[in-house]
Amino acid sequence: MASSSPQRQPTIGFPRRRSARHLAAPPAKSGPDPAGPDPATLRLSPRPRASGPAEPGRAAPGTRSARTKALPLSPRKRLGDDNLCNVPRTLPCSPAKRSKENQGRRLLFGDPPASPEKPSSPGLSPRRRGQETPRSSGLGGQPARTRLFRQEGTCYQQAKRVLHAAVPDRLHARERETGVIRQFLREHVCGRRPGSLYVSGPPGTGKTACLSRVLLDCKDELAGSKTVVLNCMSLSSPQGVFPAVAQQLGLPAAAGREGMRRLEKQLTAQGPMVLLVLDELDQLESKEQDVLYTLFEWPQLPGSRLVLVGLANALDLTDRGLARLGARPAGGPRLLHFPPYSREQLAAILQERLGQVAGDPVLDAAALQFCARKVSAVSGDARKALDVCRRAVEVVELEVRSQSLLKPLPGGDSLASPVPKRVGLLHVSRVISEVFGERLAAGGRGARDTFPLQQKLLLCSLLLLAQRLRAREVTLGKLHDAYSQVCRRQQLPAVSQAECLSLVTLLESHGILELKRAKEARLAKVSLKMEAAAVEHALQDAALVGSILAQGLR
Repeated sequence: MASSSPQRQPTIGFPRRRSARHLAAPPAKSGPDPAGPDPATLRLSPRPRASGPAEPGRAAPGTRSARTKALPLSPRKRLGDDNLCNVPRTLPCSPAKRSKENQGRRLLFGDPPASPEKPSSPGLSPRRRGQETPRSSGLGGQPARTRLFRQEGTCYQQAKRVLHAAVPDRLHARERETGVIRQFLREHVCGRRPGSLYVSGPPGTGKTACLSRVLLDCKDELAGSKTVVLNCMSLSSPQGVFPAVAQQLGLPAAAGREGMRRLEKQLTAQGPMVLLVLDELDQLESKEQDVLYTLFEWPQLPGSRLVLVGLANALDLTDRGLARLGARPAGGPRLLHFPPYSREQLAAILQERLGQVAGDPVLDAAALQFCARKVSAVSGDARKALDVCRRAVEVVELEVRSQSLLKPLPGGDSLASPVPKRVGLLHVSRVISEVFGERLAAGGRGARDTFPLQQKLLLCSLLLLAQRLRAREVTLGKLHDAYSQVCRRQQLPAVSQAECLSLVTLLESHGILELKRAKEARLAKVSLKMEAAAVEHALQDAALVGSILAQGLR
């Protein structure tokens, strides 16, 4: 009965899900229901559509118009201009979707202006037409600024990729050294003759790259042997080399003398030849040099099947630390020295790398020769030359990127085929100033005037400390203390002790200093390998050297 039924509340018609539209509507009654439709039916049944456009606020037929007003349709269901979400005067959206606002104005990285899209089918709603991202028609239909950025970015990315210090297919100016290493491996590994080879040279002269190239080329010839490659920089102590080698040979790693004897027994037993490559061999130096003596004596044991190849920067490592090896009948290891690269060789390496980039050269010829001349005067380090050029390319790339973002787009299509901005002399000079120091970038006073400012300060500090202590050898810790004091007086920044050790190593490769390493870096011994007067003359900076030497140490 109508009197006993509870009072019905008006139902708000929120946007319904699509699944609700498929529910079957209840059959229409023959007569009007005085109580009104059922609430469940009102919520689930679809709204009947009128023949004409429904006005907002007007009740739809078949609903309770006297008590409940139908709310307007949600924007998702509106069609035509009634849907305010489909016209450009609504809330801002992404530039690619403002098709009507973008007409007559070109965006920086947007799509080119195009005529308003026409619907592909009559059923395509204006909402899809207004919010669909237009597709570009390729490089020819893009704005000139977009093509400029992409073309230049591509050539710069290619230049940076080829300037990485990876192992190339061909090593320039290292044909003789590569042939010596290949011949040594064929004679000893393939010929089953134990032996040792010590490869020396300054950093970045191609020692590791040449050996890696030979190992790749002779992979088939060395297939019957066991190759172990170990970087001694990864070891916590010199004695850690024995468990590391045993682990790579598949033996149980044991520390101490027990592990060393077990490894020695394994290397003198029957089996295939073992090629042991130890990079950064000078890290295994100790007070008694027992680790290095043991390693170089193993190939001379009866029945040994070990071929040892060691690589380090020091030229006189075997003469200075392994003098006992020369007294044995078999003698010491075979020596191979890698000299620093010359200016012509560095220029050829850079030209060969940059020649792999398609199109116009990215690096100017004068800038390339300037980089090769400066790096060869300091260290002859090919990795340093590659790093300088790659950093200069990055600087130019950042400049082009900022100009593309900030510079207004000129009229016409004058940038349709742009010429990429080259790396010039100023860019390379700026990078060299950051890497080696301001005085090197200025340069130009002779072949010996190539020492960076920090190296000059370090040499002057060593001269002062040697005069004060009246000794040729000083520890690295005392040298760093004196160097820091000199820098404070000159109001110049000082490097850390680790960087000071790198400076000493670089000067050692030039034959100016001698470094005797110790377990602790601070206890390493540093001495001059030439007279003090010759060092002062080589610095070629009378004002700076005279000022530092006159002040002395306190």
